[in-house]
Amino acid sequence: MTAGIFSIVTTEILPIGLLTSIGSSFTVSDGMAGLMMTMPGFLAAISAPLVTVATARVDRRIMLGAFLLLLALANFLAAVASGYGTVLISRVMVGVTIGGFWSIGAGLAGQLVPAASVGRATAVIFSAVPLGSVLGVPLGTFIGDIAGWRTAFLAVGGFTLAVLALLLAVVPPLPSDRSTRLDLLGGMLRNVHTRFALVTTFLIVLAHFGTYTYVAPFLEQVTHVGSGLLTVSLLIYGAAGIAGNFVGGSWVGRHPRATFAAVGASIAGATLLLPVLGGSKVGALALLIVWGAAYGAVPVCSQTWFAKAAPGAPEASSVLFTASFQATISIGALAGGTVLDHSSPSTVMTLGGLVAVLMVLATGAHRARRLAWPEAS
Repeated sequence: MTAGIFSIVTTEILPIGLLTSIGSSFTVSDGMAGLMMTMPGFLAAISAPLVTVATARVDRRIMLGAFLLLLALANFLAAVASGYGTVLISRVMVGVTIGGFWSIGAGLAGQLVPAASVGRATAVIFSAVPLGSVLGVPLGTFIGDIAGWRTAFLAVGGFTLAVLALLLAVVPPLPSDRSTRLDLLGGMLRNVHTRFALVTTFLIVLAHFGTYTYVAPFLEQVTHVGSGLLTVSLLIYGAAGIAGNFVGGSWVGRHPRATFAAVGASIAGATLLLPVLGGSKVGALALLIVWGAAYGAVPVCSQTWFAKAAPGAPEASSVLFTASFQATISIGALAGGTVLDHSSPSTVMTLGGLVAVLMVLATGAHRARRLAWPEAS
């Protein structure tokens, strides 16, 4: 499961390191090439409920394998694309894969391990998110630099096929005993805990992707780092994210509100302090470590909130988690870009920090109302 999500995350953000070379291959602008990043998120948000509902009675291992096969084909299609339109078609396939695989896979820990190990297993699965940033994308970019961007997509496609074979060999059959229906998803939206999960997830993902998408311009223009130090800084950020993922995963099961609030407060503090302390390389790096560790815990914290809101419908919870998370990624990147075009990187950081503060207040409101999590049936 972790390797599958690693393949997905790497494929989703691989164009970041190859954007210029892909654009020049098809003579398209950087803005047009940026569609490779914005399209999958929106499509994942749409496909998450639709695909999961349409395949509700199919064995989940079969569906996971089908999505990995689709992901491999998407990478191979991009590698042999003769026009930019074909590349965008491959990104549509990536978006469908993200929506389907995440919706089914994110909540499967409870079916794969004993109840006492669900928190740690979920953290292991979600460790693929920072790993994709720390290992997958730099490695893919390196391959693209020495052998061309098409070879990078071929390599990720081949790795995905290997993961597919491994999944079919070691993951047991997973019959769907709780069909996900549209009326079930609609009913969950009337659940106060689910609404809080949606609000907190929207605010923290908006705060993060509205700022982190443009952290490179901040480090270049405010901290005045060179390309070498920029790469090192982002790698350190990613390594902190891996640690934060496991720490958050070990705490959130026992202290869901306190852990999520601490994560939001850390992101708020880091982004609000960057315009103040970010002129120093040491100050900027220290804040990036705090920020990376905090964001590393966001996916597992968010997924846990959705799961605790509806313990009897783990897959439906994952559908709402995936749809809200992916949609907000695109919204955050677009919002941050709009602010950046009309102001400065420091303003982007400040506004993102204020949004993170709102997330902490929302978490506090859940506690202030003394809302007890529903018991699993």
